Amino acid sequence: MAKDKSKDKGKAGKAEAEAADDNEPEAVAAEGDAEGAGEEGEGGKKKLPLKLILIAAAGAFVILGGGGGAAFFLLHKPGPAAAHKLPPKPKGEKKDGKADPNAPQVQDGPDGVVFYTLPDIVVNMQTPDNKPTFLKLKLTFELPDHATADVLDPEMPRLQDLFQTFLRELRPEDLSGSQGTFQLRMELQRRVNLLIAPSKVNSVLIEEMLIN
Repeated sequence: MAKDKSKDKGKAGKAEAEAADDNEPEAVAAEGDAEGAGEEGEGGKKKLPLKLILIAAAGAFVILGGGGGAAFFLLHKPGPAAAHKLPPKPKGEKKDGKADPNAPQVQDGPDGVVFYTLPDIVVNMQTPDNKPTFLKLKLTFELPDHATADVLDPEMPRLQDLFQTFLRELRPEDLSGSQGTFQLRMELQRRVNLLIAPSKVNSVLIEEMLIN
């Protein structure tokens, strides 16, 4: 009987071992499936933040790009339009377009100079025999620019008075010859430059001089 029980136990152990061997592939497969599911889960966890990062970065780029563009248009103020420079208005011109003979005439000359022609100056000169003698002058100033002409305009009454006072003291013989003409030009230029300082007249041109 003891022998039979040992035999039965041996058979039972052998059956259990076979059953275990039969179940082992299933357990291994189940374990493999679990590991695969775990790896897939881990892979899913790794891929999900990457997608979120890419989406967030794209959204931030769009927001920042749009915000930057809006900020540029909001903060960028167009500079003031360049002032439209008009050509210098002709002096001595009336509303009807006719020139005023009693006003200075301005025109552009070569090399950027400006010619400023005064109205005719007529004065009564002194003579030894007190004979009425008149001096008529047509003077033109050579100016460096139009700004100097703008300085001269409001000073014209003072300038005419200054010249009239000076010329009345002259005698006809003071203006004789080239030396007399040169001296007259220098005296007139010195007086006008004193009046409009620090602006300056380049030279005084005598276009016409008549003594009658």
